[in-house]
Amino acid sequence: MNSLGLYIHIPWCIKKCPYCDFNSHTLQSEAPEQQYIASLLHDLQQDIQLLKAPKMISSIFIGGGTPSLFSAVSFDTLLKGISNMIPFQKNLEITLEANPGTFESQKFSDFRAIGINRLSIGIQSFNNVQLKRLGRIHSAEEAITAVEIARKAGFKNINLDLMFGLPDQSNQNMLNDIQTAIDLNPNHISFYQLTLEPNTYFHKFPPQLAKDEQIYTGQTQCQSLLAKSGFIQYEVSAYAKDNAHCQHNLNYWQFGDYLGIGAGAHGKLSLLHPTNMVRTSKPKSPEQYLKDRSPSLTKISLEELPLEFLMNQLRLKAGFNLAHYQSSTGLAPSTLEPALTTCLNQGLLTKQNNHYSCTAKGWDFLDEILKKFIT
Repeated sequence: MNSLGLYIHIPWCIKKCPYCDFNSHTLQSEAPEQQYIASLLHDLQQDIQLLKAPKMISSIFIGGGTPSLFSAVSFDTLLKGISNMIPFQKNLEITLEANPGTFESQKFSDFRAIGINRLSIGIQSFNNVQLKRLGRIHSAEEAITAVEIARKAGFKNINLDLMFGLPDQSNQNMLNDIQTAIDLNPNHISFYQLTLEPNTYFHKFPPQLAKDEQIYTGQTQCQSLLAKSGFIQYEVSAYAKDNAHCQHNLNYWQFGDYLGIGAGAHGKLSLLHPTNMVRTSKPKSPEQYLKDRSPSLTKISLEELPLEFLMNQLRLKAGFNLAHYQSSTGLAPSTLEPALTTCLNQGLLTKQNNHYSCTAKGWDFLDEILKKFIT
């Protein structure tokens, strides 16, 4: 039976951050938890009808927004409802995104008790000045306390989200953030650069950022510190100890199938044959979603498939092999040419036994590689 990822989107936040381009909405009053959970289950029921063969859920990721605003009772109802519709693989990874400003000891013990076994904590920085600039509702002290609460609640699989290249951030500030995260001994650290995304406050009113050269130097210093501390970079912005890779995200990056339920959620499905591939999307407005959850379907054309595959697969340090390309897309290796040979000749990719991965140069210029595969 084929495996399948499941992404669940909770669209509400206490406060919208100025850099955030995710589908999140400031909570004006109490969230309609029961109604939304019922909508999610109805949404999943619709999506399951799209499956052409029996599937098992291999991972669940509950993202947002701020999912930790919801109660454990609501998530218990949701997870039980999902398991009644579609079987779970053994030792299923269930991740919950959480913000430090929403941590309560009993609540997180309850999250663990209902089967949620991985937390992704959105810290972003341990510097209070930077947290204020980023519009975060927590302090550095509360972030550290959140990790302690998570451990006491029984969570052994914890990711910490950190950003770099922040307004007026020195390289020493970057290193301090990384060292503080390392000292908290998580299994996984996500470390990604602030980008000024369209339709965000920061894009409309850009903050003063350091020059690219300075940010790059700070980034490499932090990456060196992570490596020395046993955190192995396995993806563009993901670092894991003891092979604690995020199984849900690995499925994305390896071009696996996944369902997406919730306001603004996206999914990707291979129907009958890899070349018959569609993306699904749900209404972004929570109000609209509660009324009508019908998925929009967009077919991925044969011309788009090589780029779609590589946009995900080349994010991984391990790269890809041609056999996986063929089985995932249904296309012959020749459909990657002539761009693949060009990247090899320019020193952007390296090849060993039909396995391709980015060189150090290619890793820094991944966007340039992908441009070559745009048809």
